[in-house]
Amino acid sequence: MGSERLNSPISTQELERRWRAVRAAMPERGVDVLLMQNNNDYMGGYVRYFTDIPATTGYANTVIFPKDDDMTLVTHAPFGTDRRIEASQSQPLRGVKRVLGQPFFCNTPYTLGPEIDLVRTALAAHKGATIGLVGLATLPFPLIDALRRDGFAFVDVSDMVDLIKAIKSPEELAQIRRTARMQDGAMEAAFAAIRPGMKEIEVAAVAQAYCAAHGSEQGLYLTCSYQPGAPVRQANRYYQNRTLREGDLFTLLVETNGPGGFYTEIGRTCVLGKATADLHDEHAFIVEARNYTLARLRPGLSCADAFNQYNAFLKSHGKPAEARLHCHGQGYDMVERPLVRDDEPMMIAQGMNIACHPNYVTDRVFATFCDNYIVGPDGMERIHAFREALVEA
Repeated sequence: MGSERLNSPISTQELERRWRAVRAAMPERGVDVLLMQNNNDYMGGYVRYFTDIPATTGYANTVIFPKDDDMTLVTHAPFGTDRRIEASQSQPLRGVKRVLGQPFFCNTPYTLGPEIDLVRTALAAHKGATIGLVGLATLPFPLIDALRRDGFAFVDVSDMVDLIKAIKSPEELAQIRRTARMQDGAMEAAFAAIRPGMKEIEVAAVAQAYCAAHGSEQGLYLTCSYQPGAPVRQANRYYQNRTLREGDLFTLLVETNGPGGFYTEIGRTCVLGKATADLHDEHAFIVEARNYTLARLRPGLSCADAFNQYNAFLKSHGKPAEARLHCHGQGYDMVERPLVRDDEPMMIAQGMNIACHPNYVTDRVFATFCDNYIVGPDGMERIHAFREALVEA
């Protein structure tokens, strides 16, 4: 599979930078080899971070990453797959020395046993090693239990990898900016097409078609529509059958990755007609709420403090408290650390890619607004260019 078939692969130099950073951190945690598994590219970015190969559509990719050797990949493949990769720096399997596989299906339990046996094969050279687990919620219990019974010890090193992964390199930031530009175009296309009589799902499809044509690999397109005074929250395609009417408020959240697999997200509200003064006021406040959060995100500052201060701000203005995640990191994962909530230990750092999407529901409107920002040395740089306005169509 030559590089001409790959959608904006990351450079080998960037992969090598990541491997060096992780291997330099492993001795401090006392681990000899890392183990990770992902089965989707919404919140399955560990495997892609190490290999530049996305895990997709429920099919698991398991990566064994030694501190002093190339990786082994265990993947869904024909029975008996055992490939030795001689040119380990060639695309697409850079840094991978061996591929083991047979058909695995997460909804077919008896296929898990053979999958575990292949992971055991990959770890045969590491008997007695301490395994660093990357992403506890993404690793199946039967796999970890089997390896524990084989005598392996474990250390959770998710925090270690998460911090390295959260601070983006110049090459990664360039890809992230490219995703943001793509989403600006998708929002323009959707709002240029929107008309009374269309269904929500048809408007979302305009944005989806634009992103697909500009290299997006995966994503969500959340919408809601309603007459003022009867607000609802955004939802996915199953809930997008409503037909738009004159005077409706319509919101669209484009939450996708772009060429190369990095996520950003953009959200705006459109009025099918003329916006009233109170709608403009509500929009102005949600932008103010966004700005309040951004002003508290500086290198070295606490996510917990930012979250608690934001809720105090909402309360002081008579708005409902934030009971969801309104601000978070992004990268190869749609939601990536740090999370701006009161239990996040990770601090804000320069080079992070942050999505900020405050929203709340009143008796009249669902207020929402979303863009992405890069943490600079002195503050936040907005990387979306779509107008910060309540759109009238």
